Amino acid sequence: MRIVVLFNLKPGVDPADYEAWVRDTDYPGTRALPSVEGFTTYRARGTLGGDAAPYAYIETIDIVGLDAFMADVQTDAVQQLAARFREFAEDPQFIMAEPV
Repeated sequence: MRIVVLFNLKPGVDPADYEAWVRDTDYPGTRALPSVEGFTTYRARGTLGGDAAPYAYIETIDIVGLDAFMADVQTDAVQQLAARFREFAEDPQFIMAEPV
């Protein structure tokens, strides 16, 4: 299963600060979880038609299963990551997806 997260940064958040946190803290912390098979954050560049993208960032989190991931999310380490993420992200949309 994959979780896709779409979001913009809150006003006043420096993208360089957010991206440094992703590389230095979020990647190692999230990728170390037993329920996570893969985790990547993408910076949106726009649409194929040349318009601005509706979201500045997209994350994909590949998980072994929802129950295992939800158990991991309850840990103090993940709660700290989530709290910091909420300081950066404005109204993130978490979408569960699976292959057709």
